[in-house]
Amino acid sequence: MSDFTYVGSELELFEKAENWKAYWRDLLLPHVRGAILEVGAGIGANTGWFAQSGYARWVCLEPDEALCERLRANVRGLRGVEVVSGMLANLDAGQSFDAILYLDVLEHIADDRAELRSAAARLKQGGSLIVLAPAHPWLFSPFDRAIGHFRRYTRGSLRAVAPPELALVSLRYLDAAGMLASLGNRLLLKQAAPSEAQILLWDRRLVPVSRLVDGVLGHRVGKSILGVWRRPEA
Repeated sequence: MSDFTYVGSELELFEKAENWKAYWRDLLLPHVRGAILEVGAGIGANTGWFAQSGYARWVCLEPDEALCERLRANVRGLRGVEVVSGMLANLDAGQSFDAILYLDVLEHIADDRAELRSAAARLKQGGSLIVLAPAHPWLFSPFDRAIGHFRRYTRGSLRAVAPPELALVSLRYLDAAGMLASLGNRLLLKQAAPSEAQILLWDRRLVPVSRLVDGVLGHRVGKSILGVWRRPEA
């Protein structure tokens, strides 16, 4: 159990971003196998996107008890999914995982380096540590501040907080087209939160463009960053 309370109010809004979730889900599928830990699962908006993948067990870890109640309702019926209220330290010491996911979560954690170090200690040999996070400090906006972000990442800053015993598999920016929309909000609109109409416009019009051009650009630009690390086999 935890007395943590999530300050954001955007979870339902971004639940509607189906093209975006399908985009990064498809990139992560090769790494989602065996026992999975999803840290900061929120209301389960991401969990169901992996329902047809080959995992054996999926643990949703969420420190906000109010969100946990909604999470339990939303994942009810999903194969092999269980909900734990708390943080990494609240898990049984002997539990280890084939993949640990931080999906738009690490930026909410003050000591990100210590968090990833604790996560790495729970990875099985050959297991993957996966981080999806907002990119570029210069895009930090009133919206980031309103939902409790401590930071946005670059390739260099995310690499710097990764546990040194893990091997980097990939580190790439995603959503080049969406970065332009984020920049416009940062410079012009300066909104504390996007509207549903803006989210749907981005998801339906810009994300499909990004899926086409991100690879062409070598994943060198984008409003989000996706990193995958692996614990080497013995």
